[in-house]
Amino acid sequence: MSSKKFWTLLLTVAATLVLGVLALNFMPGEKQIERQLTRQYDTADPQFRRSLGVLLGPPIIEGNQVEALLNGDQIFPAMLEAIRGAKKTITLETYIYWSESIGTEFSEALSERARAGVKVHVMLDFMGSMKMDNAQVDKMKAAGVQVQRYHKPVWWKLARMNNRTHRKLLIVDGAVGFTGGVGIADQWRGNAQDEDHWRDSHFRVEGPVVGQMQAVFNDNWTKATGVVLDGAAYFPPLQAKGTMPAQMFSSSPTGGSESMHLMYLMAITSARETIDLSASYFVPDELTVRTLIAAAKRGVKVRLITPGEIIDSDLVRAASRDRWPELLAAGVQISEYQPTMYHVKTLIVDKLLVSVGSTNFDNRSFSINDEANLNVLDTGFAAQMTDVFDADWALAKPVTPHALAKRPWWEHAATWFVSLFEAQL
Repeated sequence: MSSKKFWTLLLTVAATLVLGVLALNFMPGEKQIERQLTRQYDTADPQFRRSLGVLLGPPIIEGNQVEALLNGDQIFPAMLEAIRGAKKTITLETYIYWSESIGTEFSEALSERARAGVKVHVMLDFMGSMKMDNAQVDKMKAAGVQVQRYHKPVWWKLARMNNRTHRKLLIVDGAVGFTGGVGIADQWRGNAQDEDHWRDSHFRVEGPVVGQMQAVFNDNWTKATGVVLDGAAYFPPLQAKGTMPAQMFSSSPTGGSESMHLMYLMAITSARETIDLSASYFVPDELTVRTLIAAAKRGVKVRLITPGEIIDSDLVRAASRDRWPELLAAGVQISEYQPTMYHVKTLIVDKLLVSVGSTNFDNRSFSINDEANLNVLDTGFAAQMTDVFDADWALAKPVTPHALAKRPWWEHAATWFVSLFEAQL
């Protein structure tokens, strides 16, 4: 063998090994659920609630009050009011935090509280906060805010770069919590009035379940810093504030990545009458598609709202639409939201279970990212959220098999391309 061929072969082998290592680093770390669940009970059966609280955990606890906040005009003032009224502690974890007008407002409010002696802890995903000006981070740190970037990439831990915290959590004095879909960026401002202002929902929470929200924040804070936040300033005794049973449910590749997937599959499998799903990113795997189809075929009314042409990822939309023909054929109703980007993430089952939070309906949320959802089992709250869903449905365009068949050629090509990376979507 010539010297040139030898070095070519050696470089080829080395490149193959490097690519193989990279591929292994970015593969989901745990076994995925492969078989469709057997339907043993429906949502009206007490076993459904037991399974949510025991098989998945944490337990569902009574005495909570959850208030729905729609779009930035309601969401940001409520969050900032809570921050500015903090007496002891503030814990904030988010994916997107950018240096724009709303980001500056949050940074100034957090800094002011830190200077006043409040213990302020901020967990920012490294990838999601890349557009944040380092000078703004430095100002917060100078004011006494403890800022931690989650999974800043380093060469010897490549897999961490792919595992992002997508959770959206704000807990003030351990007593008032917020969760939902919004990031700290200007596209969430306003009232979804145009394509520059997104449609989204967030939730203000009081009651014992806020302790579970704080525990979810503590999970990643401890992983990233080695410091455990404990004591009455973070976990005060919490009295009942309402009548809603709820649980704060979380998932992570380091602690049960498939549990969020399982929660959705359990809810869909248990549905007896209705499933209303708002999904800002809807790229279901084969098992989830089969589960939705099975629900529709046994007579469950399944409605799905996704973004329309106004979306921040055309490739994701193309990948999503590839599975729609078989869903439509089974009787699933699909509509695309028209006025602006639709970033809502809500599941309502049988006008009883409402699941809201950070989780998208895709493999990245189910297997790769750190996610957190608030599950509420309350008919009154479910009725309210169904009204919100109906209002969104009225602004969405129904998808028909005929229209779907006329998709442009490039969308089919994009679907094939995206399928190569389906595990990362």
